[in-house]
Amino acid sequence: MSEHDAGGREPGSGNRVSRSVEEFVGQLRAFTDRARGAVPFSMPRLPSPPGALSAAQLRAIDKAVRSQRQQIAAMTAQLQAFDEQLAVFERILDPLVEWSTTWARLEESVADLVRRPGDPDDGTAGTTPRA
Repeated sequence: MSEHDAGGREPGSGNRVSRSVEEFVGQLRAFTDRARGAVPFSMPRLPSPPGALSAAQLRAIDKAVRSQRQQIAAMTAQLQAFDEQLAVFERILDPLVEWSTTWARLEESVADLVRRPGDPDDGTAGTTPRA
């Protein structure tokens, strides 16, 4: 069996096939260009090859992904700054809560001293004071 019999083609026929495809595409483009010139109305342009379209789409997707990641980084920085502000606010609030609790206890103890027996708020109304 020779190389010619095994592949069903002559050696180097792959080049001829690709050349014939290129010639066919060239002829088809020439035909469409002539047809476009012969027709009075405007025909749509032939689309660019799919590989070029894919590359453009991938560039756009890459740009969008990078942009979104930059937005996430900016939001992360903003959230970090906000968390630090909340931590400072929390440290400020801790002494205020303690002070408020102490003040409430002080008010309660002073109120007990100021109340006189028999006051309606005392809860001992109607009883006689001890002597």
